[in-house]
Amino acid sequence: MDETDRTLEQLLAGLTAVRDGNLDTRLPEDAGGLPGKIAAVYNGMVAQLSLVTTEVTRVAEEVGGQGLLGGQARVPPVGGVWRQLTAGVNSMADNLTSQVRNISQVATAVARGDLTQKIRVDARGEILELKETINTMVERLSSFAEEVTRVAREVGTEGNLGGQATVHGVSGTWKDLTDNVNSMANNLTNQVRNIAQVTTAVAQGDLTRKIDVDARGEILELKTTINTMVDQLGSFAAEVTRVAREVGSEGRLGGQAEVADVSGTWKRLTENVNELAGNLTRQVRAIAEVTGAVARGDLTRTIAVDAPGEVGALRDNINAMVESLRATTRANEEKDWLKTNLARISSGIQGRRSPAEVAELVMREVPPLVRAQCGSFFLAQEGPEGTELSAIASYGLPDGAPPGVRRVRMGQSLVGQAAADGRMLLVEDLPPGYARISSGTGSADASVLIVLPIVVEGQVLGALELASVHAFAPVHRDFLEQFTELLGANVAAQIANARTDELLERSQQLTSELSARQQEIQARQRELQDSNAELKEKAALLADRNRDIERKNLQIEQARQELEERAQQLARASLYKSEFLANMSHELRTPLNSLLILAQLLAQNADGNLTEKQVDYATVIHSAGSDLLQLINDILDLSKVEAGRMDVHREPVSLQRVLDYAEATFRPVADERKLDFTVSAAPRAGAGLVTDEGRLRQVLRNLLGNALKFTERGEVSLRVEQAAQAEVPLPLRGAGPVLAFRVADTGIGIPADRVESVFGAFQQGDRGTARAYGGTGLGLSISREVARLLGGTITLQSSVGVGSTFTLYLPEAVARAEQPARPAAGDAVGGTAVGGAPPETTEAPETAETAEAALPPAADAPGAGAGTVLVVDDDSRNVYALTEILKTAGHEVLTADNGAAGINLLASHPEVDLVIMDLMMAGMDGYAATRAIRAMPGRGSLPVVVVTAKAMPDDQSEAMAAGASHYLTKPVDPDELLATIRTWLGTADT
Repeated sequence: MDETDRTLEQLLAGLTAVRDGNLDTRLPEDAGGLPGKIAAVYNGMVAQLSLVTTEVTRVAEEVGGQGLLGGQARVPPVGGVWRQLTAGVNSMADNLTSQVRNISQVATAVARGDLTQKIRVDARGEILELKETINTMVERLSSFAEEVTRVAREVGTEGNLGGQATVHGVSGTWKDLTDNVNSMANNLTNQVRNIAQVTTAVAQGDLTRKIDVDARGEILELKTTINTMVDQLGSFAAEVTRVAREVGSEGRLGGQAEVADVSGTWKRLTENVNELAGNLTRQVRAIAEVTGAVARGDLTRTIAVDAPGEVGALRDNINAMVESLRATTRANEEKDWLKTNLARISSGIQGRRSPAEVAELVMREVPPLVRAQCGSFFLAQEGPEGTELSAIASYGLPDGAPPGVRRVRMGQSLVGQAAADGRMLLVEDLPPGYARISSGTGSADASVLIVLPIVVEGQVLGALELASVHAFAPVHRDFLEQFTELLGANVAAQIANARTDELLERSQQLTSELSARQQEIQARQRELQDSNAELKEKAALLADRNRDIERKNLQIEQARQELEERAQQLARASLYKSEFLANMSHELRTPLNSLLILAQLLAQNADGNLTEKQVDYATVIHSAGSDLLQLINDILDLSKVEAGRMDVHREPVSLQRVLDYAEATFRPVADERKLDFTVSAAPRAGAGLVTDEGRLRQVLRNLLGNALKFTERGEVSLRVEQAAQAEVPLPLRGAGPVLAFRVADTGIGIPADRVESVFGAFQQGDRGTARAYGGTGLGLSISREVARLLGGTITLQSSVGVGSTFTLYLPEAVARAEQPARPAAGDAVGGTAVGGAPPETTEAPETAETAEAALPPAADAPGAGAGTVLVVDDDSRNVYALTEILKTAGHEVLTADNGAAGINLLASHPEVDLVIMDLMMAGMDGYAATRAIRAMPGRGSLPVVVVTAKAMPDDQSEAMAAGASHYLTKPVDPDELLATIRTWLGTADT
């Protein structure tokens, strides 16, 4: 036998021993060559197997036999099956440890009376059955304890009789205890209710009822006592009833009860009844006198009769009612006085052309109206030392007032301080001699001073100062505060008019001077023609005159520029608004992209390692992000409408496809809210409809979404039919057949005074709607503008609490001359191809149909499934999110954080099949990177899909012009992105 056979026999013997469970056999390693290597490998294998077996046996004995939880098998680094075996044993030990410990914790909590804990550890098989059994036991014990506690509290503490403990799924001692508690509660309920019925009957005047329920002990004594009381009351009731009927029912006041042979409580009760009748007679007669006076319009009378208790409360209430009527009447008179005088003085101010005239009118009308005896009107003017307040009108100033125009600097004296602070200043209890009020008969000191600044939009225009010998009434102060606001607007208008008149007068003056100068120049020129000797002198004079004319022209130009400055400011504001919307859209869409993608991946829970609650969290995050994205899109749509940049692409539209879209989109929402939802169309309606289908869906989406959101119960319906000629709005008459899309609901409705305002931007039905239902108030504003772009209009009929009906009137076809021109290739939202691969599209709202229409036809080639994708984006969050999506779909992913790095990576990796390109990056941006890719040899047809937060139409046009194959805006939908990649990869392969 040669050496090889001997080695094989030894190896066979060793393997046989391992098969039989004997790990002690070793092969001699002293042999050289291949036999020695085989022996070494075999011996190492047996040693590792022995170590793994020993550790696994130890852990199994500790956990399964000795009950020592938490044990782990510790084996030096091994691989393959041994590593899997070790990991499986350790996982089993960990699971058993966590399960047993959680069960122990719950059992201990139940023993301590804590029924709130549950076994929440993941388990399977018999451990799962044990977990569910213990959790069911805890739930039933908790239900039993809650029910017994509730019944005991209702019957014994709160006095709510009739309660019964209802505990499902219990038996034995727990059921007996439940029945005993219910029996006790039932007996106590019957006894107390019977006593309550009899005492209630007595309280209601029915003395025929007796307590007849079975009772024992103290309850029986109470029953006997109450029945005896009822008998005694019955014998006394007749006479008292007579007096009560005469006084209380027949209205015969002054009657007295005459009951013979009574004593004790009954006699005192008779006397009390007679006293009651006498008191009631006096009180009712006094009340009747006062109420009769009030009915006649006399509010000076009050009830003065003594009356305790509820009659006293009635007296006080009637007196308070009379006082309230007096106060209300007085308040209404003051309010009418306030409105009347504000309107009267305001109408008087309207015809004045200068602040001086307004000031004279104010000083003539206002002081006597508020019972002031003197006052001054100050107008803000620019002085050598800044803004000054000049008194331009006064009322009742004393003879000793200083002559000339009184001027006050801002912050100087009470007038200047009130103007500087911008608020009313009231000074009471003025010291003697501070201000004198005089007449031809005599003089007196003023006691109250009030200063009111005239402020408009933070600018002080003047001040009003009034003094009086009496305190200003509240209605007078209210009048002055409202009047100064009204006065400020009028003074501001007067100042603006004066400035305009001044500029106009200055312009006319300069024009007149220019004309005079020109005439003078012409005369001089004629004189120059007549006198050659004076030519040089006249030429110099003419040059001076020309320079003077140039200065005058410069002044005219400055005046014109001042008038045009407002228009330039508005243009700059519009530009700033557009730039702000573009920047904010980009900055919001960039983080939203990674947030929505990762939230959707978490919600899908592909690995199954998230709990149901965690999946719900991810779903809520994705929903909130989607709502924020919708808000961004609404604001951008509103901006496009205001700027007149929203394009419309009209083409024949299948009405049935639109209705199917509405049914598929909103049926799940209606079912979730338990609302009836119907979509229908009249026969042959919309057969020749030509419009922009995407924009039509956008309007219907907003109207149906609002209807479902604001409807709590009832139904929501969409009905399409031919509009009758009588109901067609005036702007659409003569436009041919008109379709009526009616969206009706049974929701909260809209007040009549808010019907028109709901179509304004950021407006809703009332101020509480946003708080109750959410939303921004943009949907209806955008819908009405889109309807106008489509050549139609939207009307609304609504009743509060009944529901609303929004009707979109849309012509079936619009004349060709009214259709906007189709944008050039590269202007579409949704994607345009280079090299003629995908067809060009036009801008439309982003829907599933338009997204699919923008893609090239899908190919069935084998390479259309997965490939190598290069992601170029400088935002690490977006790179991470996109990488996870692509790897999940089976693609190989390469990443670069700027355009230059992407070009270098593409040059060194020819296997790249598609590029995902961001636009806004530091260094080389996406536009330059795309143009560089198109210039690379062999990369002219490489698909470049732009995924960017730049969502304005011009941004897409620029990207397409740079050579992009497709255009998607962030946050991108993962399914749409993967579908786009699959389609482009299929196109590249074919």
